[in-house]
Amino acid sequence: MDSLIQTIAIAALPVIFAITLHEAAHGYVARYFGDPTAWQEGRITVNPLKHIDLVGTIIVPAAILLLSTGGVLFGWAKPVPVNFGRLREPKKDMLWVAAAGPAANLAMAVFWAAVMKVAWILPLNFFSLPMARMAEVGMAVNIALMVLNLFPLPPLDGGRIAVSLLPQQAAWRFAQLERFGFPILLLLLFSGVLGSVLTPVIRLVGGLIELVFQLPS
Repeated sequence: MDSLIQTIAIAALPVIFAITLHEAAHGYVARYFGDPTAWQEGRITVNPLKHIDLVGTIIVPAAILLLSTGGVLFGWAKPVPVNFGRLREPKKDMLWVAAAGPAANLAMAVFWAAVMKVAWILPLNFFSLPMARMAEVGMAVNIALMVLNLFPLPPLDGGRIAVSLLPQQAAWRFAQLERFGFPILLLLLFSGVLGSVLTPVIRLVGGLIELVFQLPS
């Protein structure tokens, strides 16, 4: 029980912010490009309570972390409302709105890498080990969510980026996959296909960040 409580205490902060700030970033960039919907609904905020989904933000990630199945971390927050029709150039601006979430995760992964570096520099004490463990979780969670969300399947961010980049007719056809996107994603996830595709990319990104900060592997 003590081990369970410690795991939750260490992982809660990086997991919650990885998922919720990802959503807030979408809303912020959407407002910048002309759609104030998320701002009007109070969703452009770092307050995680505005974004938390009980199942997707807490229960599912906690279960994956605690069971340590070796699969790709999977979770979600309450989707930030984006009205793509209100963007100044909907097809073009969709790319930046979609990319904002993974970019936020990359920024947080770099932040946690810096925390990890500080933890390793500090003398061994009561705080340095939990700090290092929290930073390790923060890096892993944010890298996994960034890579997962860049997978080119609507409604994931990678799918929306693909829709933005494809020619008009091809983009329209590809966008029709969105209605089947979530079942397809779950099938790929639980069959292990998604993990086999994404894990090498996750390891590559993690390795590059560790190299930049000269962290132990």
